[in-house]
Amino acid sequence: MSDERLVSLRNPWFVASVGATLILFLFSAFVGFIWLPSVQKDAQFQGLWNAICSAAGVPRTWYSEAPVESTVRTSSVIVTPQMLEHSSPVSIGRGATLAMRCTMCHGVRGLSEANSPNLAGQYAAVVYKELQDFKTGARSNATMTPMVVDLSDQDMKDLAAYYSYLPRLRAYHPDGGEAPPQIVVSGAPMRNIAPCASCHGGVASKVGSPWLEGQPAVYIRSQLEAFASGTRRNDISEQMRNVARQMTPSEIEEAARYYSNQP
Repeated sequence: MSDERLVSLRNPWFVASVGATLILFLFSAFVGFIWLPSVQKDAQFQGLWNAICSAAGVPRTWYSEAPVESTVRTSSVIVTPQMLEHSSPVSIGRGATLAMRCTMCHGVRGLSEANSPNLAGQYAAVVYKELQDFKTGARSNATMTPMVVDLSDQDMKDLAAYYSYLPRLRAYHPDGGEAPPQIVVSGAPMRNIAPCASCHGGVASKVGSPWLEGQPAVYIRSQLEAFASGTRRNDISEQMRNVARQMTPSEIEEAARYYSNQP
């Protein structure tokens, strides 16, 4: 049995293993803290010291600079259960007059024949929020954006009051017909998708979520695809984008067809 000490500079295996570990550590530190950060084009990575500090997560002076204003606008409307809960007859009447300019797309009584959303019976808070988002740029549409430019906050409340006053299309899912899609009634828990009916009616209604029954299939499909791609981003807390990104094309089609079903 050898009496040579394991941890000794005279042990060539010990020297070789420690040396290899040290070389690997230095190489990894160089790649992670210097080389990879230095190839980034952002200002906070420019310069060797900035690159090292950025990789290590150490605050530098660039954190104290004025923040860059985001070009992405998000909804600033705070939706509450009490929002526009009780509308006066005067507000409904003013909304009916204002809605005359909306009839080409949304129908005389809020029921569209142009694959635009049906607004009859829609929750007032939903109509108001979407009008506000169109005006602020949180949601964009070539037709709607010019239409809301001159609307005041009271005008939007009156329009919301009028459309919520109109009778909405009820659900049409007769017994013995096609079974509801799984995405609607059960969601997809493994993909973190709640059932559509838990927010949009059928099982429960979440504040700020629109009534979907009777909406045109083309409209529902296009909005789900817009949420999935990120071209529409006025959903509160990014909830619809998170859901739509996980939905398959067939699930989007099934949901659109199910909700658009009418006699």
